[in-house]
Amino acid sequence: MAPIQRERVAEGVEVLRLDRPEARNAMNSELLAAVEAALAELAGDPSLRVLIFGTTDVKALSAGADVREDLDAAGGVARMEAFARFYAAVEAFPLPTIAVCVGNVVGALAWAGARLGVPVGPARLAPLVGLARAKELILTARVLDQHAAGELGLLAAAVPAADAEATAIELAQSMTGPTEGLRTLKRMFRELEGSERRVAYENQLLVEFQARGAGLPRRP
Repeated sequence: MAPIQRERVAEGVEVLRLDRPEARNAMNSELLAAVEAALAELAGDPSLRVLIFGTTDVKALSAGADVREDLDAAGGVARMEAFARFYAAVEAFPLPTIAVCVGNVVGALAWAGARLGVPVGPARLAPLVGLARAKELILTARVLDQHAAGELGLLAAAVPAADAEATAIELAQSMTGPTEGLRTLKRMFRELEGSERRVAYENQLLVEFQARGAGLPRRP
């Protein structure tokens, strides 16, 4: 059974739901591969206008990397390379993306990397909340609740978890400009902010950390 579900919920709006509820959608190699393949297909879909990242279980969008996955050293590196490709694919996605942030949202409302020495977070968080606040959040690994995330401008809306996906769909449907215009604007944001360079730099450090540093937990 595939670890994701996909549904075209409205014209031009697709929901990609992570579907490992037993693991709070922790991202293992299988899930990363499924998401990577879906993103590659959707990036070239001329009928798509907005992509929503969601979940089949409101208890978690994702608990982050699946540190319980049984991997040897080579497998650990391969999974980190898959994470790097996933991060790059999201950064490069040519149309608007929306995340349904419910339950555990590790990597977006919690940055656990500092606890394990993982070099992850600065590339994407600093442009969103500013350098000083990004340092505090990443280095302390402090978890944000809904109120704090809203104050930082990380949430477009705050609603009960059961209503979160429907609210995301409403937001997606409000993006009514021509598809080509949406693609142009997305490209402008990317180029003006230099996000491709930042994410590529962080991805390089992540793979080096797994290959030659401590790495995420793995079996001997």
